[in-house]
Amino acid sequence: MAAVKRVCCIGAGYVGGPTCTVIAQMCPEVTVTVVDINEERIRAWNSPQLPIFEPGLQEVVESCRGVNLFFSTDISEAIRGADIIFISVNTPTKTFGIGKGRAADLKYIESCARQIAEVSVGHKIVVEKSTVPVRAAESIRRILTANTKSNLTFQVLSNPEFLAEGTAIKDLKNPDRVLIGGDETPEGQMAIRTLSSIYEHWVPKSRILTTNTWSSELSKLTSNAFLAQRISSINSISALCEMTGADVEEVAHAVGTDKRIGSCFLKASVGFGGSCFQKDVLNLVYLCEVLNLPEVARYWQQVIEINQYQRHRFAARIIRCLFNTVTDKKIAILGFAFKKDTGDTRESSSIHICTYLMDEGAHLAIFDPKVKKAQVIQDLSPSSIMEDDPERVSRLVTVCTDPYTACENSHAIVICTEWDLFKDLDYGRIYNQMLKPAFIFDGRRILDSLHDQLQRFGFQVETIGKKVHKSMLFTANKEVLKQEPQAQPPKKVKM
Repeated sequence: MAAVKRVCCIGAGYVGGPTCTVIAQMCPEVTVTVVDINEERIRAWNSPQLPIFEPGLQEVVESCRGVNLFFSTDISEAIRGADIIFISVNTPTKTFGIGKGRAADLKYIESCARQIAEVSVGHKIVVEKSTVPVRAAESIRRILTANTKSNLTFQVLSNPEFLAEGTAIKDLKNPDRVLIGGDETPEGQMAIRTLSSIYEHWVPKSRILTTNTWSSELSKLTSNAFLAQRISSINSISALCEMTGADVEEVAHAVGTDKRIGSCFLKASVGFGGSCFQKDVLNLVYLCEVLNLPEVARYWQQVIEINQYQRHRFAARIIRCLFNTVTDKKIAILGFAFKKDTGDTRESSSIHICTYLMDEGAHLAIFDPKVKKAQVIQDLSPSSIMEDDPERVSRLVTVCTDPYTACENSHAIVICTEWDLFKDLDYGRIYNQMLKPAFIFDGRRILDSLHDQLQRFGFQVETIGKKVHKSMLFTANKEVLKQEPQAQPPKKVKM
């Protein structure tokens, strides 16, 4: 087994960038080059202001960049010189054609495979790092085989990532497991050992799992589907808790202490987001449909349906509490990223909640410590309201640089992301600046310890999975209801 001297990663995004910076730090004798066709992104990787925010990433990059870690747009040159080539490009859900809304779009994977076949010489180990459907490695292999040359040999491996944004560097340096799938031929097993030798610089051999290629690919989809399922499961119970007087946090704790179940991913919220969970579950649904497993497909589709229901239910609750109308009312949105400690907004629940409130005519003042204004506007622009009035988003949305400005003169505060700084705000000051009655909607259950204090200030507090107080709600004809009516899913929102 020849020693690995050069590694190339195609794709400088949330997976490729952090993964290869850690490889460079842990394997100082290996030259790592991360390439991308996006020149602006590569310039950012080579600058003090990295294109993505991830705790600890800046320090790792600065320790290796220019030494054995390089960022470039010269993809062909990096491929030619590499012993191992990671493919870490985007695999979005298809927006048209067969499998629309479910199947993964593999056009970027195919493009990488064709470029590798075109410029490579010698022996290459091609590693699919992107989240891909089962048997995607076979597609890469067929493209490489069909375009192979006498001076080129290759092996294709599956090495899925199991990172959580916000803890990616920690996850990379201390992984639960590293999964490598490959052919069960002598050549395939040799390729697995070669890639394993990279991870063995810092990962114990007992945590490096090897399987066939198909098991590796399906394990990634299944892992994310199981995590998403747990979130939807506890969110479904949160709706029941709000109607019965139970507290979903207490229920989750009681359930999670059962060692057969465990406590991870039993945190009720406004729903899961990010680039992977929804995409991977939908991919699994599509796979089951194609393989004529409709009952299995419907089971996993329900995980997505509950997630959407939770978002719509929370937005509808905001509107009901604000006397059944939010038209021309200022609402402060605290948090726009899909989770704390990241600037990633892909499939963020904030987008869906904001879109629903905008469709009802609300004016939104949005603050997030890591999401840029341009990203917020871009994410909200595909809203259904744009069809008739393309300028409406610019009128309804204000992106603020601090939370106090966002909350000033607002009718309500909506916490959509669990940033720690939201726990430490001066809520007395905020209350004095708001219109009355002043509402707080805690979509992440981060203010539980402050409920008594918030109520003493005068806030009416609403949270996920718990009745904080018996609020008096009003219908459109001003009839007073003594208790909150059962939540119904609001009308469908075009995304």
